[in-house]
Amino acid sequence: MRGKPVTDGAEALLIISPEDAGERLDTLLAHKLESVSRSQVQRAIEQGTILVNDHPSKPSYKLREGDRILILNIPRVPQGEVALIPSYVDLRVVYEDDKIIVIDKPPGMVVHPSPGHYDNTLVNALIARYPDLLKQPTDRPGIVHRLDKDTSGLIIVARDLDTLNYLQGQMKARKIFKEYTLLCCGALDPPEGRIEAPIGRDLRDRTKMSVIAGGKEAVTEYSTIQSLGKYTLAIARPITGRTHQIRVHFAAIDHPIAGDPIYGNCRLEGLNRQFLHASCLGVVMPNGEYKEWRSPLPEDLRQSLEKVTVLAS
Repeated sequence: MRGKPVTDGAEALLIISPEDAGERLDTLLAHKLESVSRSQVQRAIEQGTILVNDHPSKPSYKLREGDRILILNIPRVPQGEVALIPSYVDLRVVYEDDKIIVIDKPPGMVVHPSPGHYDNTLVNALIARYPDLLKQPTDRPGIVHRLDKDTSGLIIVARDLDTLNYLQGQMKARKIFKEYTLLCCGALDPPEGRIEAPIGRDLRDRTKMSVIAGGKEAVTEYSTIQSLGKYTLAIARPITGRTHQIRVHFAAIDHPIAGDPIYGNCRLEGLNRQFLHASCLGVVMPNGEYKEWRSPLPEDLRQSLEKVTVLAS
């Protein structure tokens, strides 16, 4: 069985080799996937988060050579069953106290371990620097929200379980303020607006998200910073927190994010990721005090913006 990382929307894509043909789906995955039991695999298959050739299957399905096994969500397991390995990776800590940590995540860093990304994730780096995080009974200690691998910027981390529960409650109640700086194709018209379009798994490509009828509520507010010829520099404020929400919404209104390899076809020479940066994060602390942090554009996005600005002048 050959495995390879795929798009952000999927955890892993596995292709069945001749030697693995004939095995049961649940048996093979339980054997191949680290720290995952057969019962957890069976539950994921029954929940439809493991697909065979883009379709739901049964745990007893006999695999055939060339079958594509798409793992949309690896089963969550108790802390004691997952070996979280500390990775001594430099982190840019914007703020920390005894309750929270705010990190400025670089592009290219995955937030938490998943198939194909067992170390050097943000979680691995966090537990190396803050080993007390391992006291939290979860395989994603401290993680309140996610950023896509190639989206840079601010992410908040809870240092204890009470704070984690509090912040996750704030997130669910839409009380955490998040603002993203982006560059999209075309001129936004109107220059300020609100995108309300439900998001769910793409019906034709399950590795992607899409605006679909019957999807989950998704709302994004935006405002133009500057029109730059073929591009627009803008701010997006996601009111909800769906997977790839900003990227999907801007593609849906025909203004895809520059450099995004999945949604739209808006290339930007010299940029190897989407021009999307979590530039502002605000939260009401457990003591009732409001705190807000800002992050400037990282070097790769700053250089791309300079090129676009020169061409537009």
